[in-house]
Amino acid sequence: MNQAWGLKTMFGAMNGQVDGGADVALSLAQDTTTPRRRCRAITVAGGKGGVGKSTVAVNLGMSLAMAGRDVMLLDADMGLANVDVLLGLSPSRHIGHLLDGTCGLKDLLLPAPHGLKVIPAGSGARRLAQMGTGEHAAVIRAFDELQDPPEYLLVDTAAGVSDNVVMFAAAADDVVLVVCDEPASLTDAYALTKVLSRDFRVRRFHVVANMVRHAGEARALYDKLARVCDRFLDVALDFMGTVPYDEHLRQAIRRQSAVVDMWPASRASRGFKQLAGVVDTWGEPQRPGRDRIAFFGGRNASVTGW
Repeated sequence: MNQAWGLKTMFGAMNGQVDGGADVALSLAQDTTTPRRRCRAITVAGGKGGVGKSTVAVNLGMSLAMAGRDVMLLDADMGLANVDVLLGLSPSRHIGHLLDGTCGLKDLLLPAPHGLKVIPAGSGARRLAQMGTGEHAAVIRAFDELQDPPEYLLVDTAAGVSDNVVMFAAAADDVVLVVCDEPASLTDAYALTKVLSRDFRVRRFHVVANMVRHAGEARALYDKLARVCDRFLDVALDFMGTVPYDEHLRQAIRRQSAVVDMWPASRASRGFKQLAGVVDTWGEPQRPGRDRIAFFGGRNASVTGW
């Protein structure tokens, strides 16, 4: 299926659009007298597996929670979920149960340290790894119907450029690209950027250099990616920050804890807290016209202008 067409169809249905361009009212039960809080959806992606994407998502989310922010972390690595493992959580339900209609989104929320809330995906579930457009729509609709959305929703995606990755990345307010000092990391990050910019008109990306030895290495990674993107793609990259290589981080993973919680003064923890500080300074999401999708935030999905 053409990915752009799939997203247009999915969000057109959610937005009450019918053939011929006529709009009908959304049937979502919302209290129109009390404005809903604006939720900022941030997708953490990387293209290549093993770059530390999930670790970044977990520790960035917990750093924001430790700063007093209301944060949800959605594990969108459908079929190979590991956020619950990284935090030592034991879910009894996952996204598959939401799709089956046996529970609601609130029933899936797992409490993590410092008030972080985790929505687990299933691990070893082939069906989740092959979710179709309608099932993606059902997951997104569940978030859209939250009466009290969080300030931040972080989405930890899978590796690669599958539907599970690009649909969440294309619909979020911001895309954070995690790269490390491996040639495949840069080539895969570029491939993901190309797909999102070409097929979904995502124009801005935030780059995190992970597991770097020093600031010069981090800047060199960003410069390499920026040069090729500037040459071949119509996108804007910004250097969000770095997470230094730190043995404390590896130990925290083994102990199934976030390093910012276990060793808050470590080098890696300071890096994650700086990233959280950057996120907290971002202004209103920049959407290039009407061709981006507003979801997770209590606003109607906009799918015109593709």
